[in-house]
Amino acid sequence: MARRALITGITGQDGSYLAEHLLNEGYQVWGLIRGQANPRKLRVSRLASELSFVDGDLMDQSSLVSAVETVQPEEVYNLGAISFVPMSWQQPELVTEINGMGVLRMLEAIRMVSGLHHSRNGGTQIRFYQASSSEMFGKAFETPQRESTPFHPRSPYGVAKAYGHFITKNYRESFGMYAVSGMLFNHESPRRGAEFVTRKISLAVARIKQGYQDKLHLGNLDAVRDWGFAGDYVRAMHLMLQQPECGDYVIGTGQMHSVRDAVRIAFTHVGLNWEDHVVVDPALVRPAEVEVLCADPAVAKNQLGWEPTVDFPQLMQMMVDCDLLQVTREREYADLMPASGW
Repeated sequence: MARRALITGITGQDGSYLAEHLLNEGYQVWGLIRGQANPRKLRVSRLASELSFVDGDLMDQSSLVSAVETVQPEEVYNLGAISFVPMSWQQPELVTEINGMGVLRMLEAIRMVSGLHHSRNGGTQIRFYQASSSEMFGKAFETPQRESTPFHPRSPYGVAKAYGHFITKNYRESFGMYAVSGMLFNHESPRRGAEFVTRKISLAVARIKQGYQDKLHLGNLDAVRDWGFAGDYVRAMHLMLQQPECGDYVIGTGQMHSVRDAVRIAFTHVGLNWEDHVVVDPALVRPAEVEVLCADPAVAKNQLGWEPTVDFPQLMQMMVDCDLLQVTREREYADLMPASGW
């Protein structure tokens, strides 16, 4: 029988790429959705006919227990989170409830159901993946950051993710659960939300090239990140749950680029000078900035056999090309629509 995987956050960027990857690997894939959420209208719409869905909420313990009992998965990938870091200063309690306590609730649901699952599935454990974050390193003590680098988060988001990371490790050590965390550095794609800086840039470049806008407002152009392609990173998630022994892994490219680099690559790709269009807006600078994040992915390379396949210029160019296509389609659709008469 096909292995079953349950994905929280399946309608997000990472969830959609992971669902595709697992389907290609022959899994039966279930997605956790809240209430009236309709996955057919979101990023997984193309896959909806191949997926199964179960109701659940990371803020509701009983719903998670019910979901795990219903699905009886071999693997659980906890990707559900509020992932936009600036929002964590605006709604710190909500972000902590979902990104921190939500991890505890899912671990507890697995622990509660695992005895029944263990007897039904020949003694196999439910394997758990937690989406940790490079934002936990924050004001990093060393560069590049590796599995042993101490955490110093600089946002409520990073603090909540650190809790989720440590509670995963605690359940592994306390209850013998197969529970791992992937400390993923920034990973982007054409499916990234428009509020994230890379997608904000690629979408603005497409709109500027098409004449829909003229200026792009950004915050700190000198902030440096290790950016990779989300489609590469979900392969690492899957590999972590296939190891004979569980552990935590840093996942990144090991290459640093600034926001300024992202802007330059994107505008150059469409033949424009970025300095003619970019405006630095102090209001967009974070209250406590994380200046430099860069991964040391040596352990993942050596133990998982994982390496990225898309470099940063290719990533930005891919995103710009996709947004150019989207803007063109929107324009064509608008031209076909009759005047409203109002």
